Amino acid sequence: MIREVTQADLKQLQQISYRTFDETFRAQNKKENIDNYLATAFTEEKLLKELDCPHSYFYFIEHEGQLAGYLKLNTLDAQTEDVASNSLEIERIYILKDFQKAGLGKALFNLALQVAQDKQCDNIWLGVWEKNDNAIQFYKKLGFQTVDAHAFMMGDERQIDHIMVKPLKGE
Repeated sequence: MIREVTQADLKQLQQISYRTFDETFRAQNKKENIDNYLATAFTEEKLLKELDCPHSYFYFIEHEGQLAGYLKLNTLDAQTEDVASNSLEIERIYILKDFQKAGLGKALFNLALQVAQDKQCDNIWLGVWEKNDNAIQFYKKLGFQTVDAHAFMMGDERQIDHIMVKPLKGE
């Protein structure tokens, strides 16, 4: 089941945001960098501001009655970068480790694709850490291509994210 996240879901959003980021990136980063990022990136204040943005959209996905992951999409001025004209950004697509390989990431991607089509976007784009091989392979299978890169600071470490775009012409 996929449903839109509302302000009433703030605590759940905060918990799953924290947990999925921690599961995905802790093992490959310094403890102090991850701890600091988690303490500042997913505060109630920050998430509430994101939920209130009229051009950002959050969705939860459940599996067998349990919250398993979430999706955050951005359009127009809510996008984190100006990558391609008339685009939808997948800013976050995270599935808890216990639920990975169950088709949930694909279900969230399909929702993102539907939103992009409904909004008549020409492209979908996202940034993915260069060391997140599973995600990169997943996006390549979905038709994304790397078009650029940008730096992301994780504490005192400079990391590189691939910018990947999927054109929607002919979809």
